[in-house]
Amino acid sequence: MPALTRVLGAATAAYSATIIAAPRVLAKPCGLTDATGGVSASVRTLIAGIGARDAAIGLAMLFAPAGKPLQVALAARVASDAADALVFGTGLPDRSARPKVAAFALTWAALCAASSLAR
Repeated sequence: MPALTRVLGAATAAYSATIIAAPRVLAKPCGLTDATGGVSASVRTLIAGIGARDAAIGLAMLFAPAGKPLQVALAARVASDAADALVFGTGLPDRSARPKVAAFALTWAALCAASSLAR
């Protein structure tokens, strides 16, 4: 499990840092930008919270000792992505963005879950 899980943790942490620094990276595919492509202060705050959560989980996946601590970090990642799929897949104001955002989150959840089976 550890090798692929560690890579996925690093990717999660890197993407999370990116959306904190550049919230448009997440806001645009979610349909949360304004008419000029800008991101409102409230959307920036929401994305920063998501980014901080995901950075913490990604770093845990990267650095947690093998065994139970790593399994817990991985479970947190899968649960967070599944919750994101549900929340964004049903609640984004842009209905056309809902399926693609939900599919992305579910794919990442499945990939992380599958990493627990990899040797």
